[in-house]
Amino acid sequence: DGKNVGTTPLLTKLLAGTHKIEILKEGFKTHIQDIVIEHNKELSLNKSLVKQAAAKVAAASDYGIEMVYVKGGTFQMGNNDWRDTDYDERKDHSVTLDDFYIGKYEVTQEQWRAVMGSNPSHIKGDNLPVENVSWDDVQEFIKKLNSITGKTYRLPTEAEWEYAARGGNKRKGYKYSGSNKVEDVAWFDGNSGSKTHSVGTKKPNELGIYDMSGNVYEWCQDWYDDSYSSSPQKNPQGPSSGTFRVLRGGSWRYNASYCRSANRDFNYSNSRDGKVGFRLVLCP
Repeated sequence: DGKNVGTTPLLTKLLAGTHKIEILKEGFKTHIQDIVIEHNKELSLNKSLVKQAAAKVAAASDYGIEMVYVKGGTFQMGNNDWRDTDYDERKDHSVTLDDFYIGKYEVTQEQWRAVMGSNPSHIKGDNLPVENVSWDDVQEFIKKLNSITGKTYRLPTEAEWEYAARGGNKRKGYKYSGSNKVEDVAWFDGNSGSKTHSVGTKKPNELGIYDMSGNVYEWCQDWYDDSYSSSPQKNPQGPSSGTFRVLRGGSWRYNASYCRSANRDFNYSNSRDGKVGFRLVLCP
């Protein structure tokens, strides 16, 4: 009847008449039932609750790292438009991905410092994206974060990154992540004032993800290869070895062309640069 009377197993006295019984437990569907208690009679009620399906919502945050759920699907990765493409984007090909969670924002300096105890960035500010971190540095950050939280964070694969940047299964075919107007969604050399900006200050893309175009380049998990296979792929992980790691998204220092969702770049895994940061993926 709307009052918390304890936990099961429970023996209680009720007045004769009709009562509403509600049995609830976190992670399970609540059971509600009307019962009739007769005068000087006993009634026994046994009920097994049904486990509730996991909600498709942003995953719980750690150190304020917010995640966005990306429903898996199939998309054309790469770009065959010879008027506006680089050679390593060609051979657009079909890629199918499972569901995943990806960072709503680039990892900030405040979040990096909370885990690592230091801030390597050139341009300082708590809500600015952390930069001047190598791919190797990011692996150390992830190792510590996973140890602290008991979760499994990692860098996105290049395919996951591009799928999320394009808007996943809500994509509208934009050139940049969330718009055909780069000024709406990106900090690049035409509007940045030669510096990074606080995450989330431009418009998000179709999935509610910010700064996948511009602000800082973002490390991906994959080794870099200068050509795609034209064959359809399922959850591709990139080459098994290589010289460089993949970078995506463009930056505050480069022109709009580098902010295209299909654009690719690369660097050595131990290289640090004030134009380069990252965002995370959370494994289910």
